[in-house]
Amino acid sequence: MYHWIRILPIILLLAAFMGSASAAEPINTLERSGLWGYEPSGVAVRGYDTVAYFTQGKPTEGKEAFETEWRGAKWRFASQEHLDLFVTNPDKYAPQYGGYCAYGVAIGSLVKIEPDLWDIIDGKLYLNYDEDLQEKWRVDIPGHIVKANKIFDQLLMEQ
Repeated sequence: MYHWIRILPIILLLAAFMGSASAAEPINTLERSGLWGYEPSGVAVRGYDTVAYFTQGKPTEGKEAFETEWRGAKWRFASQEHLDLFVTNPDKYAPQYGGYCAYGVAIGSLVKIEPDLWDIIDGKLYLNYDEDLQEKWRVDIPGHIVKANKIFDQLLMEQ
């Protein structure tokens, strides 16, 4: 009994912390953090240049020298030209679902991405978590897009 009295305040504090409602960030900035998983870094698409997917057809690391802030995250680009294109029309170049894994969103999860797992479909950039999920994504891209479009905003609110 005595042990419960000593740890009860800790249990109550943890329960209050875990039960507090908060929405997920609209832009995915998750980075690997130690052994325990992922933490927000503040940098979108793990620092990769989203314009390069469209103009160069490949993932390209951005540079801090060419950085802007949009929707609460830092976005990095490989050149001033790419930065200018993004600033002029961020919705054109930003990945869908805030840069969360497209397949993950379609099945109800907000998870990190790997910048080299991507598709451009109908002029929109989609990113995925790993090769296995990207394969599943590619089995029915139109169907997954319909599902993800319906639930993305709700997922942000539930996280």
